[in-house]
Amino acid sequence: MIDLFNNFYKGKRVLVTGHTGFKGSWLSIWLHELGAEVVGVGLDPYSEKDNFVLSGIGKKIKVDIRADIRGGEKMKQIFAEYQPEIVFHLAAQPLVRLSYDIPVETYEVNVMGTIHVMEAIRSTPSVKVGVMITTDKCYDNCEQLKGYVETDPFGGYDPYSSSKGAAEVAIQSWRRSFFNPSDYGKKHHVSLASVRAGNVIGGGDWAKDRIIPDCIRALETTGIIEIRSPKAVRPWEHVLEPLSGYMLLAQKMWEKPTEFCEGWNFGPEQESVLTVWEVASSIIDNFGFGELKDVSNPNALHEAKLLMLNINKAKTRLGWYPRLNAKQTAKLTSDWYKRYKTENVYDLCVEEINNFVG
Repeated sequence: MIDLFNNFYKGKRVLVTGHTGFKGSWLSIWLHELGAEVVGVGLDPYSEKDNFVLSGIGKKIKVDIRADIRGGEKMKQIFAEYQPEIVFHLAAQPLVRLSYDIPVETYEVNVMGTIHVMEAIRSTPSVKVGVMITTDKCYDNCEQLKGYVETDPFGGYDPYSSSKGAAEVAIQSWRRSFFNPSDYGKKHHVSLASVRAGNVIGGGDWAKDRIIPDCIRALETTGIIEIRSPKAVRPWEHVLEPLSGYMLLAQKMWEKPTEFCEGWNFGPEQESVLTVWEVASSIIDNFGFGELKDVSNPNALHEAKLLMLNINKAKTRLGWYPRLNAKQTAKLTSDWYKRYKTENVYDLCVEEINNFVG
């Protein structure tokens, strides 16, 4: 595999929360291929068709643990036993519409779960870098035309978005209170950052109420894709885009701990900010069949209509940039779903990572 990170991850002890999820499984595969000792902590995968299950990555990494991040003492025990050096915290309740059904659990997982992970980091001397993954929906979205920058205020209309805004406030507080850059080397040895990505798509995601899984389920059955919010605009990006950003950031934080411990946006270029209808259309184009049906309901639960990220900071200070345009993103995503039933899914993921990197 082409290594973007110059052997940085080889032999590093890396703990990934939420490794059984969509993004977490791809991150675990990538880290494993780069020679990292990956400790995964997560709940059972969502379905038997998930990327985590089909790729078999749980059997390849160093340790595959089932645990709930809401268990603070359990988190501390796991960290104490495996002594990670780098932590990627992805575990979350990640769905907007589900958050209306389980608002309390959404807050318990996304806010208190994040705090328990940070407390485990605080109690484990081996940890040098913590990358806390939130979302672009952490910003107080007033549906402005310009993209949000890292210093914009946090907020959120629905319980999911607001829970991620609250998590960002907690991360900021822990960084100031316990991991302050000015105290680095004196009171602690941790560099802590938070990262926000756009609407992430790619192979192996089967979650409810997400456009790509909805498209694939429809194409595998009726061929008719029902679109709830056809005009909603989102910053779409392939899963490997933000993961490359998280991994690059962690490397920079390791090398210069006090320079990069802050918030970062990893989104697509402006031309990849498309409507839901346009993204679904591109999936149909790649499969060569299917049709779209507008089922928008004026009385539906509130979901933002417009959301964009400004990625200038990551470009200028990290040298990170998106590698794929919208067309390439749709093709790579469709490719996985066309091939997953007949091919070795782990090899398919490695091939897609190599194509992305190359």
